[in-house]
Amino acid sequence: MAMVGLFWITEDSVYLGAEPEGNASGVRLTKDGVELLGRERTGFRTWGEVHGIEVADVAVRRAVRRHASLAFDVVSGMLGQGPGYPPSFTVHVTTDHKTVTASPFTAITGGIYGPTEYELSLTLLRRLVDGGGTGLDDLLTWRRDHATAATPGREERELLLLKWVGDQGRR
Repeated sequence: MAMVGLFWITEDSVYLGAEPEGNASGVRLTKDGVELLGRERTGFRTWGEVHGIEVADVAVRRAVRRHASLAFDVVSGMLGQGPGYPPSFTVHVTTDHKTVTASPFTAITGGIYGPTEYELSLTLLRRLVDGGGTGLDDLLTWRRDHATAATPGREERELLLLKWVGDQGRR
């Protein structure tokens, strides 16, 4: 499994935020639709039912501020004052009938995204919604091709997001 932007990609699933364990909240994206998992489990919505997916409460900071925040978290953790769980963010899935909400954990270490990676993630998410999930195969294929590799560095993640956004724009 690997994190690219707001997406956690396993060999067979794409999650918005970290892959949930147990009753943790999660949002799974499939070629057929969107599924909210965990405590907020509200079922499955087909792409045809989904009009929008919005994210909120995501920590976004430039590199210097991000590194300072991470350093503070490390020191706090060493003093036993760190949080027990990674930070979460809010996901709103809108359909004709209602908006359902989930609060998945962030997938990135420290829970803080860079502005470029965050904006590219939002663009990819909008394209996935507009295209009815078209493009998820690109993410899954990349993960299968890199099954033994760890999460790529920031620059490579941004390049992957640019590629996926561009690929979807041509379909």
